[in-house]
Amino acid sequence: MSQKIIIYQVFTRLFGNKTVSLQVNGNIQENGCGKMADFTAKALNEIKNLGATHIWYTGIIEHATQTDYSSYGILPDHPAVVKGKAGSPYAIKDYYDVDPDLAVKVEHRMKEFENLVNRTHKAGLKMIIDFVPNHVARQYHSDQKPEGVEDLGARDNKGMGFDPQNNFYYIPNEPLHLDNLNVSPKDYLENPAKATGNDVFSAWPGQNDWYETIKLNYGVDYCNGRTCCFDPIPDTWKKMLDILCFWATKGIDGFRCDMAEMVPVEFWGWAIPQVKALHPSIIFIAEVYNPAEYRNYIHKGHFDYLYDKVGLYDTLRAVSCGYTSAGNITSCWQQVNDIQAHMLNFLENHDEQRIASDFFAGNARKGKAPLLVSACMRSNPMMIYFGQEFGEKGMDQEGFSGRDGRTTIFDYWSVDTIRRWRKGSLSMKYMTTEEKELYDFYQKVLTLCNKEKALSEGDFYDLMYVQAPHHFDVYNCYAFLRRYKNTLLLVVANFSNSKQNLSVCIPAHVFEFYEIKPLEGCIGKELISGNKEKINILPDAHINLEIPAYGGCIWKFTI
Repeated sequence: MSQKIIIYQVFTRLFGNKTVSLQVNGNIQENGCGKMADFTAKALNEIKNLGATHIWYTGIIEHATQTDYSSYGILPDHPAVVKGKAGSPYAIKDYYDVDPDLAVKVEHRMKEFENLVNRTHKAGLKMIIDFVPNHVARQYHSDQKPEGVEDLGARDNKGMGFDPQNNFYYIPNEPLHLDNLNVSPKDYLENPAKATGNDVFSAWPGQNDWYETIKLNYGVDYCNGRTCCFDPIPDTWKKMLDILCFWATKGIDGFRCDMAEMVPVEFWGWAIPQVKALHPSIIFIAEVYNPAEYRNYIHKGHFDYLYDKVGLYDTLRAVSCGYTSAGNITSCWQQVNDIQAHMLNFLENHDEQRIASDFFAGNARKGKAPLLVSACMRSNPMMIYFGQEFGEKGMDQEGFSGRDGRTTIFDYWSVDTIRRWRKGSLSMKYMTTEEKELYDFYQKVLTLCNKEKALSEGDFYDLMYVQAPHHFDVYNCYAFLRRYKNTLLLVVANFSNSKQNLSVCIPAHVFEFYEIKPLEGCIGKELISGNKEKINILPDAHINLEIPAYGGCIWKFTI
């Protein structure tokens, strides 16, 4: 059986934090921190019961922080080059270590991680972690690297701005300047300065730059026409392959590769096959935002899946907010039809604003119709972000991240909906009526993705080209079919704030395409509500349906 991948992304240090009285910019003692141990067998089973097949633990690998762990042999980080008290999980400090914040006993952090791998698998879930290949923390230092492994930058020629065998890029004879940054104290010393992670090849990073990170050198000379020097193999390639193999050996099932498009595709094409030769079932997910590079990173880079951000996410967001027509969803799949199986759909993640936030839709119910489309339209993977299933708003003023409609990745904090869910022993005891209803919808849709083979394996047929405006609200509604063998599903999503009475046209071509006969008096079952109705499915005829506001339906027919 072909499984449809449903990923539950969770920000690991926030999931189990029970602290209610939170301080803006609070430290770990004031605000607390969740642990890997909070992912108990029961918690993991509940995540699986939501419909997840995979869990992506965000922020596992050790990163720079303002919390002092020097008593455990971990060098402290200068606060000027750490964003937030907790620090960014994408400013990696030691590629071979687990973040100490996540351990009950810091000295046993790797063992606690290995236990987490085992618990995850025992719950029937597969495990994904981040791989951050483009940049590292300014004060990168591996104190847990295996014997014989050389640290990044250990043999760099710091007198060269670019050397294909250097691990970093340098600005020779120029120290790093923090003058343009709103940080303190400004006595951090770096001489010569290293290039900043978001391709800033100067000694003066700005406030909006990834100033807490330094760019890794994969053999591309960005300052001289992006000249590529890949022969002999750059030293960074070898070191990063070793890191991938180190974590793959721990038994994980996949890597979500941060800003993969900022690393040359040639590296991925070299590294991924080598990892898969040793671990054939492991998957690689690329954070890529440039559609012109999609096929390159799939075919040449050997990635399994890519973010569908610029196409489907952006369009569904615009439709949800009333800025564009639902009919534009058609062009999204048309543009990636040849690589659709490789696209990862989502409506939230740690980078994006929460659906319920004031910066997005302002109402979690507005996420139901786009969920129906993104989860059910094709057989490719779907991802949700923890708390999305309850309508988490992301409107807290946590600290470094500010009130921006996102759940912080920089601060010690707790997530309101997840905290209340956990307070009720992972039940709905402390959830509102609206949160319970939303969760029920998410669970039904996500579990149907693998209960119904028409969703996990079936053909897709877009119905929008035959819908007439006087019968069907083409601006606010979207309709399509999924079919597997003798099962036909009709899916209709309503993005508007009012109930819709629609007449959905089923074109004659459907009967030719699926090689099926017209159906009179067919008993259909609506899979979300459980309602049953006798419906005629005839060529170029209409099916009359009532679609709830901010919702949709999935009608199942036996053909």
